[in-house]
Amino acid sequence: MMNKLVIDAKNLTKTYQLGEVQVRALRGASLQVKRGEMVAIMGPSGSGKSTLMNILGCLDQPTVGEYYLEGTPVARLDDNRLAQIRGQRIGFVFQSFNLLPRTSALSNVELPLIYSGISRGERRQRAIAALEMVGLGDRLDHKPNELSGGQQQRVAIARALVSQPALILADEPTGNLDSKSSLEIMAIFQRLNEAEGITVIFVTHEADIAAHTRRVVRLADGEIVDDSPLLQPRRAGGILAGDVRHTGVGKQGYR
Repeated sequence: MMNKLVIDAKNLTKTYQLGEVQVRALRGASLQVKRGEMVAIMGPSGSGKSTLMNILGCLDQPTVGEYYLEGTPVARLDDNRLAQIRGQRIGFVFQSFNLLPRTSALSNVELPLIYSGISRGERRQRAIAALEMVGLGDRLDHKPNELSGGQQQRVAIARALVSQPALILADEPTGNLDSKSSLEIMAIFQRLNEAEGITVIFVTHEADIAAHTRRVVRLADGEIVDDSPLLQPRRAGGILAGDVRHTGVGKQGYR
């Protein structure tokens, strides 16, 4: 199962028309990610990493190229089908936590399940389990302003987990956090990846964050210029590493 491809992207090109000028944000990028991998995508501003993330997250489509998510060809799907795939197969974690400010942690995590036809009882059960996975089982009723930045990001991670996606895309997930909170978040991602087998892709410009993954893909001028494994990923450790409980949800319920 570990060898099954979650992502199979071939010769992705993305061209934007800015007035009379064509800008090629991606120039034939190809990427494969297997189930259970933990990958960092790095590159300077303008390298194409955000464009690549948007395509992988089904937020945009390539001008040229093929993209398969768990074998489904998504490069030419219509907007409704793309939205369905985003909701069912991809969990997003952003630099800005994007939580509803007047809503509890539990309700924020339940949100992706509301329009999926899942009963209220099951939604609550799955949201509680996701919050427990990130060490917030005792903060279910807390609103975002009652939580630290690191805790808010953990709520966002739980929200990404609750739909049991094939893939989690994390876009600069530690960008708004101090160094201690950043390490706590990376400890959670490492535990989710290792104990639950969840596939995670980070988009980051921070070498310290990329050092905690197991593979680094580097972009420059819209092309992948390096794709190398990290033989000894940095361990985040931290007091929260043991708080991420192995529930079995990942290995049994995640694709």
